[in-house]
Amino acid sequence: MSPSYDFTGRHVVITGGNMGLGAGVARGFLAAGATLTVIGLEEDVADVAADWSQEFGRPVMGMTCDIAAPEAPLMLNAIDRPIDVLINNAGLERITPIDDPGSEVDTMFRRITEINIIGTFTVIRTLLPHLRDGARIVNTASMWGKTAVAEFSAYCASKHAVIGLTRSLALELAPRGISVNAVCPGWVRTEASLRSLTAMATRNGRAEDDLLAEITGAQALPGLMTPQDMADIYLFLASAAARNITGQAWTVDRGELMQ
Repeated sequence: MSPSYDFTGRHVVITGGNMGLGAGVARGFLAAGATLTVIGLEEDVADVAADWSQEFGRPVMGMTCDIAAPEAPLMLNAIDRPIDVLINNAGLERITPIDDPGSEVDTMFRRITEINIIGTFTVIRTLLPHLRDGARIVNTASMWGKTAVAEFSAYCASKHAVIGLTRSLALELAPRGISVNAVCPGWVRTEASLRSLTAMATRNGRAEDDLLAEITGAQALPGLMTPQDMADIYLFLASAAARNITGQAWTVDRGELMQ
């Protein structure tokens, strides 16, 4: 049974919260009573917010925003109410083989770093004036932000950077009592992770099922996690129970990476 958290009356902002892992986390905060603002790149953000408003019986604000775009700060400033919890979950995961001669790899490398690093910094910098003293920031990094995998250099480098950003800002924002932590998920059953699985299998001439069995076989606990499985660690880091924790990168991967 999951632990019980109460975020009634607290304003939670989550980027990339309309799909995948972010949606699982967003629903976790809604179930715990939070007032939610969800930001996403896709045009369906307003529809997702409207569906959740009806399901949970209170307004959910939805905003479509490319956090890496030059106009992102102007759009984000539309959030003018105090923020208790900021979850930077928006990210892009794509294969970027360095020996691929196509220019698409260069374009994708820049896009990944712009969203995962610059976008995360932009969101925090823009919304910082709205963060209450004692607020919580939780950044989504990755297990690959502590290790690496071939042909995903942009994604791995960007998630290493997210952990570095987390640690630096934990020191910088400590005088305001704002904690900054990162979550490093392992394999979660999302569209992004399954796309990466397909790319890895294709590049290596492997069957996807065989590769997936190899991946989950390297875990202490077998099987893929679901987005809902990830909600608890974000709720914990945003709760009073984590009041003494900052600058940390929490790996949640069913025991694949033990360090």
